[in-house]
Amino acid sequence: MNIPSADIFRPMPQITQPDGLPVPQRYGAILAIALGITVAVLDGAIANVALPTIAHDLHASPARSIWIVNAYQLAIVVALLPLSFLGDIIGYRRIYQCGLVVFTCTSLLCALSDSLTTLTVSRILQGFGGAALMSVNTALIRIIYPQRYLGRGMGINSLIVAVSTAAGPTVAAAVLSVASWKWLFLINVPVGMAAVVLALRFLPDNAQRPKDQRFDVLSALMNALTFGLLISALSGFAQGHSGSVVLAELAALAVVGFLFIRRQLRLPFPLLPVDLFRIPVFSLSIGTSICSFCAQMLAMVSLPFFLQTVLHRSEVATGLLLTPWPLATMVMAPVAGRLIERYHAGLLGAIGLAMFALGLFALALLPDAPGDLNIIWRMALCGAGFGLFQSPNNHTIISSAPRHRSGGASGMLGTARLLGQTTGAALVALMFNLFDAQGTHASLLLAGSCATVAAVVSALRITQPRAQL
Repeated sequence: MNIPSADIFRPMPQITQPDGLPVPQRYGAILAIALGITVAVLDGAIANVALPTIAHDLHASPARSIWIVNAYQLAIVVALLPLSFLGDIIGYRRIYQCGLVVFTCTSLLCALSDSLTTLTVSRILQGFGGAALMSVNTALIRIIYPQRYLGRGMGINSLIVAVSTAAGPTVAAAVLSVASWKWLFLINVPVGMAAVVLALRFLPDNAQRPKDQRFDVLSALMNALTFGLLISALSGFAQGHSGSVVLAELAALAVVGFLFIRRQLRLPFPLLPVDLFRIPVFSLSIGTSICSFCAQMLAMVSLPFFLQTVLHRSEVATGLLLTPWPLATMVMAPVAGRLIERYHAGLLGAIGLAMFALGLFALALLPDAPGDLNIIWRMALCGAGFGLFQSPNNHTIISSAPRHRSGGASGMLGTARLLGQTTGAALVALMFNLFDAQGTHASLLLAGSCATVAAVVSALRITQPRAQL
């Protein structure tokens, strides 16, 4: 089945898009992006630490309380691509501004919730707001930064996402030590209000918009079913749910997914950007992203269990020993953003992911009674390697797509990250079920293997020409 020739190669009206924003406006715009993405990514993990307390306060069982986390993640996954598609039509700025308003208001609703049902509904709505922020943030960065400095903008964005993901449990623990769980959501309100003011004043609009592009409601529904069934089947298999239920979900996924992709192949402007996968470097970069984030989540979920149950470190010591990872990423991500201006993203990604894999294997092969320094340098190696990979990879995903398809590329970037993280979390549960006491070692070895695969896929991009912006 052929993709219509009118897709990514459709000529666009000759509307001149300014090459980035002037410096004062650029700083305000990137600050609006940073604040929004920080709270959206943090809220993906920040509630995990508070689940026992929330379940107790709302008189809910631990199993039911899991929906506080799952509802948010599911809403983001099913809404990312439709919202990025809308961004191509009505403008990335408008989608981001609406996302900020929705996220801020629903954060207040989460804090005011007095039952598990109202909190779960509020988290679903909050997830839609978070999806709006994540769906177009990198597309906006492409407009905010001049072409020659795009790598630096991607470096800042990668830094925010990586540190927010890693710092979620630490931030939650700090808040809960001095306040109730409601403040995990209330702190989003002033941050969100500040971001709204900045977004209204500084965010630019995309000048290039296809005039004949229309939103396809049926594609959006099929997208939600496809990704919802995929995540449900992965989680069910990993957690040992009934085999007949998992098989039924997989069968439904196969049917819906086939029809979904078939429909996208026939559309001149597909919601799932199958047209962009005709670009080899784009496809390889998405594959690299999924594998690397799967490895990251395998490590992030299993390492606290490894440090506490296998190495018998305290909770405080565990938090401190995990800290070198995000710190190394903080240092390396901006450096990688500048290196992409000189070196091929495939090479930088392959080196970074090889470092990442080496660090993960080194953690899995720690001696029985390691000293803190033995753990710290391995953590730092993982963080540095991941930081070296992420910025160039994001840069390639966005810059390899035509400017008028930046929304679709941005949506796929976020979708790849979430799919990788969801798969990694499910694989940790599977490793624990299969190997019991050795589940942490198995998870780290599998993480190292995924990072190795990602490094190989990244190296394949070296033969591809560098993206021309």
